Amino acid sequence: MPVEPQTQTILDQMAAMGGAPLHQLPVPEARKLMDNLRALAGAGPEVAQVEDRAIPGPGGQIPLRVYTPAGSGPFAALVWFHGGGWVLGDIPGADSTCRDLANRAGCVVVSVDYRLAPETKFPGAADDCWAAARWVADNSAALGVDPKRIAVGGDSAGGNLAAVTALRSRRESLPLAFQLLVYPVTDARFDTASYRDNADGYLLTRDSMVWFWNHYLRSEADRDHVYASPLREKDLKGLPPALVITAEYDPLRDEGEAYATRLREAGVPTTLSRYPGTIHGFFAMTALLDLARKAVDEAAAALRRALA
Repeated sequence: MPVEPQTQTILDQMAAMGGAPLHQLPVPEARKLMDNLRALAGAGPEVAQVEDRAIPGPGGQIPLRVYTPAGSGPFAALVWFHGGGWVLGDIPGADSTCRDLANRAGCVVVSVDYRLAPETKFPGAADDCWAAARWVADNSAALGVDPKRIAVGGDSAGGNLAAVTALRSRRESLPLAFQLLVYPVTDARFDTASYRDNADGYLLTRDSMVWFWNHYLRSEADRDHVYASPLREKDLKGLPPALVITAEYDPLRDEGEAYATRLREAGVPTTLSRYPGTIHGFFAMTALLDLARKAVDEAAAALRRALA
């Protein structure tokens, strides 16, 4: 189908702004651009309790923001990893999404401010996300969380980190109940049909993804590591159930859907939901897109079912 009207309005506005494409910007300028796009998410709803914390990590303190909904615990929990190609993004940028999910899913959401590239290369972000998930499980009582009802989730690079955390949880005996993967990065290749068909003109571009990967990885050999490219993991059996959300006009569409297919083939209960007519990043645009609100509703409902 053609790009749906609300999404097309956003694309037209972005085109009218002009300026250099993301992959031609120095990292500090790219981060400023990301900050300017926060308005697309809106302010987000009020949550009963929001607390900023910091925990020990492999490279120093890891900032967290803990969102606790109204009601009495113990609650289920979602450990959320923001997107931004491992280079951009932060807790404030994910604030609206985390507020929505905390309220609509009725769970504690722990947003993780993992270390970014190029200052910290692979596997720094993955190590921080693992440390945060482990900390939530180990400190569940203090958080008012049921340790048997912990999920991981994220969008884009955050979806990659959630998938990697789920892989690692199987190997390192941390029971997880669910994984929410929103247009996840799953492979360090650029040879799918969606990369070809959606290379330019739909906000996230092929050149931007090359730029992100080049900042994140230490060497070409890292592309084959399953903690960078979880689609290359040969055995996906025993992973937590998943909801994988993709967008039609997204270079990452096919690799996200391929990961969902692989999960299903491994016997993992998996729902794949492609949103037609929209673009990478839409999930956070609840202030502007009906499809974004629908997708957040779907994600919250899946969390409620999986973590009941």
